Amino acid sequence: MTTEFDTRMMSRALRLARKGRYSAMPNPHVGCVLVRDGEIVGEGFTQPAGGNHAEIQALEAAGNAQGTTAYVTLEPCSHQGKTGPCADALIAAGVSRVVVAMQDPNPIVGGNGLEKLLAAGVEVECGLLQAEAEAMIPGFIARMRTGRGRVRAKLAMSVDGRTAMASGESQWITGPEARADVQRLRAMSCAIVTGVGTVLGDDCSLTVREQALNLPPAEAALAARRQPLRVVLDSQLRTPPGAKVLDGSAPTLLCHDTQVEPTAELIAAGVDRLPLDRAGSGLDLLAMLDFLTARQSNEILVESGPHLAGAMLQLGLLDELIIYMAPTLMGSSAMPLLQLPLDRMAQKVPLLIEDIRAVGRDWRITAVPG
Repeated sequence: MTTEFDTRMMSRALRLARKGRYSAMPNPHVGCVLVRDGEIVGEGFTQPAGGNHAEIQALEAAGNAQGTTAYVTLEPCSHQGKTGPCADALIAAGVSRVVVAMQDPNPIVGGNGLEKLLAAGVEVECGLLQAEAEAMIPGFIARMRTGRGRVRAKLAMSVDGRTAMASGESQWITGPEARADVQRLRAMSCAIVTGVGTVLGDDCSLTVREQALNLPPAEAALAARRQPLRVVLDSQLRTPPGAKVLDGSAPTLLCHDTQVEPTAELIAAGVDRLPLDRAGSGLDLLAMLDFLTARQSNEILVESGPHLAGAMLQLGLLDELIIYMAPTLMGSSAMPLLQLPLDRMAQKVPLLIEDIRAVGRDWRITAVPG
């Protein structure tokens, strides 16, 4: 039977988990608090991949965990990965009770960690603040349950739904606060997908910039240390060798038509490439997402022009749209938010708006396809 004190400690564990939201990938960010006789004796959160899990961090901080209660936001793992099983570590440390927010959706674990703890005589309770814990790691849950991480499109528009002038000029539609928010979206992502048109038009870097995150210094440094994979859909390999996305500041993958051979300059640049078959009028987007899934990409962010974003929406590949709306008008000659060739009202795409909030002078709208 959980108590109000248990709820407060699990809330603390959830707050700790958030400290790893920019750095734990591909692992889920988890928090752990160890308590003995009503006093916190150790706590921790998931370290960057290959480092300690939250439970190990907390055990090391405690030194002596004999007879403690562990509050963990995700079921302790029971398998050997880059680190040892956390369930075994809790048992060996003499933890007497484990309160878990949610069972691990990873089929390799899937209740095995809880069963191992119970078999060792540890008191186990699961489900405290489960909804809050699930809301923290939606991409990981999606990849475990559906075989594909969460795919979100970031879009910026004027009040009249325009994203760029007819000339292609688009900087800057939104203000600095919205751009900092986008930096944090990037930092939470495993991969950022764009099209070659955006690369040619904007010469974008698609990196996480420490000073632009508007986060506490330690958290910003940790976030910028792990750069997401930059994925450029470039069927004809038109990306110039001097483009910022090939500058080596972050890993880059060029996706191209299987019939197109790279230039000697691209080969010399050593950039990773993924040949893809054609599907409709473009590359096989499903195959691209399958590749990212194989790389354990929990969160995939699409930052592109209206054509790629529209194509992914039409194929049902977008789980969420994050739209930044600026208080400005760009006129009827400017480019639309999405390229969606719809002719009749019956073809309209319904959206469920989940959140609207002010970000500086702009508004951020979070919606899911209905």
